[in-house]
Amino acid sequence: MSVMRYRTDKYGEKISQLGFGCMRFTRKAGAIDYEKAEREIMLAVEQGVNYYDSAYIYPGSEDCLGRVLAENGCRERVKVATKLPQYILRSGKAVEKTFREELSRLRTDYIDYYLMHMFTDPLEWEKLRELDIEEWIYGKKQDGSIRQIGFSHHGDTATFLKILEAYDWDFCQIQYNYLDEHTQAGREGLKAAAEKGVPVIIMEPLRGGKLVNLPEKAKKALQDSGRGYTPAELGLRWLWDQPEVTCVLSGMNSTEMVEENIRIASEAEAGSFTQADHALVEQIKTAIKEKEKVGCTGCRYCMPCPAGVDIPGIFHYYNLCYLDKKSAGRFEFARNVAMQKEPGFATRCTGCGKCEQHCPQQIPIRKMLKIADRQLRPPLFRIGIPIARKIMKR
Repeated sequence: MSVMRYRTDKYGEKISQLGFGCMRFTRKAGAIDYEKAEREIMLAVEQGVNYYDSAYIYPGSEDCLGRVLAENGCRERVKVATKLPQYILRSGKAVEKTFREELSRLRTDYIDYYLMHMFTDPLEWEKLRELDIEEWIYGKKQDGSIRQIGFSHHGDTATFLKILEAYDWDFCQIQYNYLDEHTQAGREGLKAAAEKGVPVIIMEPLRGGKLVNLPEKAKKALQDSGRGYTPAELGLRWLWDQPEVTCVLSGMNSTEMVEENIRIASEAEAGSFTQADHALVEQIKTAIKEKEKVGCTGCRYCMPCPAGVDIPGIFHYYNLCYLDKKSAGRFEFARNVAMQKEPGFATRCTGCGKCEQHCPQQIPIRKMLKIADRQLRPPLFRIGIPIARKIMKR
């Protein structure tokens, strides 16, 4: 039996090194597969994972997590984190209404770790201050309905540092992995938070799966290293090697993934990476960057597209053309996007730009969709896909 390792928050409370990201529960017929999610969550609870991260805008996530914890009588064994969608709220009444809705979904009367969701600009915090958010937070902390307050960040290092200084935060959440070591908040932001005594929760530790599905050159380097690590294990251990990292979130959607990540979390500790391990990471980073065409993490903040374009899907299969083979990327695209009832082809894009306003990676989405579409649907595919659709849809 693996024994979970813990780090501490600002007030000395233990947080498991591994946190459960609740954005990517398996779906069946469009809805979360509750029984499957329950098995995965409860396996994690029983093995010591005590940090569960959801958000108001993750469809069905808060309700699923709350139901699992309530029906299994384990709310007091875990710490629940969820997020206020500050970017869609325009009044103090809307803030309160949204928070009450989240409590109801989660079947609880308090949130352990409450985040202002997806800050990209210090002005977003200033707008919340105009809604008297600081007084609201004070009241919630006084009555115990919010235990700790934080923010999640998508933006550059300079922006992160400004937001970090704008309030007496209890914790923060950043995108961080060995490919994003010097982008987003980056290592500089991580260390700045740690110096202020602000615990850091890590999201996108494997960059939307890109650090799992490595190009052949990177796979060979990992195999030749003799360390015996899987690609995912290398990425997670790189994070846990850093004492400034408090908790690493993983969107676990199989019991096998839960068990494997718990095994790694039970072994990894700060300062355990060797010089050879660091050299290996640099070698793999070089191999990945030689292949990657667009830096999409699959976070889906660009969705839903008003025109129905499957933006993350298109970029995923476009990158797959280069991380694997063009034939593999095109085949997967044809099977998983083109065969949908309403295929989300890039040609449906109207150029409204809404997606780019919400993209944490600041990708020029409209431009890259056109490039990706030319790669994924060359002339023969443009002819063949409609024929295949007619055959498959009979």
